[in-house]
Amino acid sequence: MEKKIDQDQVRKVAKLARLELEEWEVEEFARQLSSILEYVEKMNELDTAGVEPLAHCLPISNVLREDMVKGSIGTEAALANAPQRDGEFFKVPKILDGGGA
Repeated sequence: MEKKIDQDQVRKVAKLARLELEEWEVEEFARQLSSILEYVEKMNELDTAGVEPLAHCLPISNVLREDMVKGSIGTEAALANAPQRDGEFFKVPKILDGGGA
């Protein structure tokens, strides 16, 4: 198998990504990445004339609804099932000591 990605290239990318790799990892990644590129090269041998490009292999469509402005539910409805409240607000346990850093 011809090496498409050499160990120096793996080291350079690892340095850019701030990754510390062992020597055996550099060798393994170089082998794996070369294998991936070899497979992609095989895909280039296929005759794709007349094949329309796809964004997805399944017919999908956007399932989101239209954005519509609606009125809010109001304070009383929002607080109706609150375990504790303080006037028009939810009352929650204190989680910070307030000491600051």
